[in-house]
Amino acid sequence: MASSLFDLTGRIAVVVGGTTGLGHAISIGLAEAGADVVATSRRQEQVEQVAIEIEQLGRRTLRVTSDVMQRETLEALHAQVIDAFGKVDILVNAQGITHKAPTLQENEQEWARVLETNLTGTLRSCQIFAPGMVQQQYGRIINLASLGTFVGFKEVAAYCASKAGIGSLTQVLAIELAMSGVQVNAIAPGIFPTPLNRALVEGTVRGSELKMRTPMGRFGNAREVAGAAVYLASEAAGFVTGEIIAVDGGFLASAVNQ
Repeated sequence: MASSLFDLTGRIAVVVGGTTGLGHAISIGLAEAGADVVATSRRQEQVEQVAIEIEQLGRRTLRVTSDVMQRETLEALHAQVIDAFGKVDILVNAQGITHKAPTLQENEQEWARVLETNLTGTLRSCQIFAPGMVQQQYGRIINLASLGTFVGFKEVAAYCASKAGIGSLTQVLAIELAMSGVQVNAIAPGIFPTPLNRALVEGTVRGSELKMRTPMGRFGNAREVAGAAVYLASEAAGFVTGEIIAVDGGFLASAVNQ
């Protein structure tokens, strides 16, 4: 009984930003749970590599690139998934970029680029994929929030602002879609070294402070985020919407660790 609650067999998932970092781990985790998964990003070679991994698990996929900065590419992605599989049950918005600079000297173009990719890109994706979910009266949308949704991190104001926005967007969409069979939630990962942040957290003073402030005393492994995604995508989370689930080793619960 318990295992069937997490079984995603027959579900069709699209993971935007699903070829690297946490998005890649989520793509593979959903496939391992039984879903057919389309992992998409801007780079064809990365899309191809993850598609091979998904197929090796016995799941179906497509090899389609997309760029959240360009609405037409998301519309084309949606059209190709519908043409191939007839539906989309699960949408994960895992794309993300960051930029480090003192806030008072932040370049407006860099600020706009981060907000456009992380926050507006998530909005675009939801606007394109959610209407079909509403029509079929079933859907699971999972956004990638952050510790920066809740607390500030020095010199990454654009990133934190974008992730705070994703938290609010998640809650508002959850309310608006609650009666339609579509659930909208988010995951707030703690510190997971990925291509996005590795230079900031590995072997740095900043990384040492972050690890010290994490009660479990370590950084996360990307696969530890996949479990939360499988849960939110599954029937086990049938009465869960508008939530932001932290997978952070206790970071947000902590005030003093020593």
